Amino acid sequence: MMNTIKPIRVMLVDDHAVVRSGLSTFLMAFDDLELVGEASSGAEAVAKCAHLRPDVVLMDLVMPNMDGATATRAIRQRCPDIRVIALTSFKEGDLVQDALQAGAIGYLLKNVTADELATAIRFAQAGKPTLAPEAAQVLIQANIAAHGPPKIGFDLTEREREVLSLMVSGLTNPEIADKLIVSRSTIKFHVSSILSKLEASSRTEAAAIAIQNHLV
Repeated sequence: MMNTIKPIRVMLVDDHAVVRSGLSTFLMAFDDLELVGEASSGAEAVAKCAHLRPDVVLMDLVMPNMDGATATRAIRQRCPDIRVIALTSFKEGDLVQDALQAGAIGYLLKNVTADELATAIRFAQAGKPTLAPEAAQVLIQANIAAHGPPKIGFDLTEREREVLSLMVSGLTNPEIADKLIVSRSTIKFHVSSILSKLEASSRTEAAAIAIQNHLV
């Protein structure tokens, strides 16, 4: 008997029916992706996630009543195992930061190709972030505006660079601890130190800064 790979369960959230229809057609082209539900608003998305339990949510950000960032935060609080990818037409800095601070693991623009979106969904399900180049640049510019030009090297220790490399690869603190054979509290300390030295507000922002400055 052949082993079958369980498809990644995906939910679509967008207030435009034509967009949802297009995304639904896209999902059908990939055997490892399965559409399990749709929502036309943030509030509907939060309610449906509670019982549909998708693996990944493709979340529009600009919607009436409850916006995508608010819905993302609510979903992540209630169902922390669900990954959310912001999928939007907008690349304004406040939208990028709001979405990532709300818990989105990715930020993509709607001009993304089908293969790129499929890869992002697979990465999200595995806990790995994906940022559109425009979104990564927004994070870098926001960091520079807040803290000045990047400091060469950022004074990271060899161990911190090792931990940062694993963070960029999408590993969680427990996974990093297991890989480096150290305690979780030690990794938590290193991650806190890395965020402080990079002056980053989140792991995703730290990853963007690391890539932009060739730290890993």
